[in-house]
Amino acid sequence: MDLTAIAREVFLKDRFATEATGINIAHAGVHESICTLDLTDRHRNARGAAMGGVMYTLADFAAAVAANSDDLEGGVLHWVSLDASIHYLSPALGNRLKATCKPLKTGRTTALYQTIVSDADSDRNIAIVETTMVRI
Repeated sequence: MDLTAIAREVFLKDRFATEATGINIAHAGVHESICTLDLTDRHRNARGAAMGGVMYTLADFAAAVAANSDDLEGGVLHWVSLDASIHYLSPALGNRLKATCKPLKTGRTTALYQTIVSDADSDRNIAIVETTMVRI
């Protein structure tokens, strides 16, 4: 079984991200991930753009997948978010979001990941999130 399939199986337990929000793991590699979300009316604010919390949830989930990717076969998730900072760049008006997460620094007990949330159709950057992860 490949790492993406294992990640999908393990993270099915994250029901808020996978069921309530509808996030899909498109790719899981060692210390990296790509997650997507098809936007519906329930994800949008009164202006018709994706809610900020939707983008944050997508980025947080992508960081969790990337940080925990090195031990997914054991099914144990050792890394959790300690802190995150999101920078909204432009409104998300398209129909699909993509979150691409890669490490800026990985260590034994802490790591820093950067997630770029983009409009999957135009590849326009919507938000940048930096997440500090801690090993528990």
